[in-house]
Amino acid sequence: MQERYIATVDLGTSKLALCVAKVTGDNVQIIYYKERPSDGMRYNSVYNPRRAAVPLRAAIAEAEDELQIKILQVVVGLPRYNVRQETASAKLERSDAAVLIEDEEISNLKSMALDSYPLTNSETELIYGAVPQSFSTDDVIGSEEDVVGTSSDTLVGNFKIFVGKKKAVRNIDVMLNDAGVALAQAIFPPAAVGEAVLKNDEMANGVALLEMGAGVTSVSIYQGGIMRYFGHIPFGGKSITTDIRLECAFDDSLAENIKLAFGACMPEKLQTMGDKILQINDEENGTYENLPVKYLSEIITARCKEIINAILFLIQESGYADRLRCGIVLTGGGANLANLAGMIKEMSGYNVRVGFPLASKFSSDGCPGIGEAEAATSVGLILEAASDPYLNCIEEAVKPEQPAEQQNVQQAPAEDDTAKNRETLFGDDEFDKVVPKKIVKEPRKRKPVKTPPPAKQPKAPKEEGTLQIIWQRFSNLFDNTLGGLYDDMGDNSKEEGGQ
Repeated sequence: MQERYIATVDLGTSKLALCVAKVTGDNVQIIYYKERPSDGMRYNSVYNPRRAAVPLRAAIAEAEDELQIKILQVVVGLPRYNVRQETASAKLERSDAAVLIEDEEISNLKSMALDSYPLTNSETELIYGAVPQSFSTDDVIGSEEDVVGTSSDTLVGNFKIFVGKKKAVRNIDVMLNDAGVALAQAIFPPAAVGEAVLKNDEMANGVALLEMGAGVTSVSIYQGGIMRYFGHIPFGGKSITTDIRLECAFDDSLAENIKLAFGACMPEKLQTMGDKILQINDEENGTYENLPVKYLSEIITARCKEIINAILFLIQESGYADRLRCGIVLTGGGANLANLAGMIKEMSGYNVRVGFPLASKFSSDGCPGIGEAEAATSVGLILEAASDPYLNCIEEAVKPEQPAEQQNVQQAPAEDDTAKNRETLFGDDEFDKVVPKKIVKEPRKRKPVKTPPPAKQPKAPKEEGTLQIIWQRFSNLFDNTLGGLYDDMGDNSKEEGGQ
């Protein structure tokens, strides 16, 4: 079975994640995942393509060097901010009611709904994606699985579509072009993330997927196995870092490191940790400042309360607040903040768990970080893109270049004794005629002669072949040199016999 490779890029406000997976049939094996700080990003969108291309170019070069591959194109997640949801529908009149409904008709119906939807401003807006909500035939109303395989004169589909800014997609194209790669697919991440971290029973019985990134926090609500609602707010982990920076007069890097190492919500839950005091040294001035961990937690808790209240408002607005039997699943980089899940549970009353990528949907031997909550988007993009059987993002494996000396040795043909003889003794024609034949020399009787007279140069026959010429030269050589030696040996043998 042919292997394919999928490369995805998760463009975040504060980080960029590059992920590569090897796909063989239905088997998805993630072989590479690394994060690095992003640039030129704001609210999960590219606002400066040139600056955003710099870390992406470096990430691709590092992956190519480690995996010995050539990445030609990548799958990118679309922004989750400045996106609104609308409803669209389409109706298909079927010519033959006796023919059963197939998956291809569902795809055609979806395309009809997207093509016919009237955008408010087609020059500035673009449809990011669509999620089927329900289908109906002459006598069936349900999901895609319910209507496929039935017969009907008509087929009606209802869809939830997501409309975003066209400029955001154009900036992604410019950034990829500057980084030297092509765009394979652009995927709206919320539905893909749900497939990566949510269980089937959670999506069926009702759950709110809360994804907290650096610049944007979004909520996706699932009911009946389908994503029913999407909302977002322009606050996330970076807002918490900014609050720490402004309150404590730190720079962004120090504030972020302190948040990651000692940040926590709900100061009353810190126990002994709340009594700790951080000493921040200023090496330039030789001074230091004391920062109580409890005070740090109070700063973080104030911002988290604001974010949670805004998310709870979106859940109420969706109309599914009373149908979330499986509560809330928290994922994204913000899920690592200590006590955040407990704070959401306390404020909302829902059961809350942290959502990690489900290991049952992929394998990742020796790929650190891919099982963490911040990798949920990358895994979701991989699983979504792997469903396309024709998508392959890389070139054939690149073999390491050999040293010039080894190349010269391999290119030079091996010389043997036969080749040397061909060049020194005979020409090509003579070699082919002489070597294959075995020359048998009959014994010759000669009278003992101590000093043989010099041999006369024989005249070459008029029509003799090359073999005859060579034989004549060999005979002359034998007569002049070796013949006398044989004669002397003959005389010695006679004397020994006589004795």
